[in-house]
Amino acid sequence: MAQDDKVDNKAQELKGKVKEGIGKAVGNERLEAEGKKDQTVGNLKNAGEKVKDAFRD
Repeated sequence: MAQDDKVDNKAQELKGKVKEGIGKAVGNERLEAEGKKDQTVGNLKNAGEKVKDAFRD
């Protein structure tokens, strides 16, 4: 289960990077901001998974 969460979180980060890049390329600040938000959320979720992993070991 935790591995699935990590994959989902990484996918969210990558989706955010793509959104941010597209937003920059077309000059869409809203899309760029959404991309940054997606990356941040994915990073925070991954940090939470790392904390859970530390307590499992």
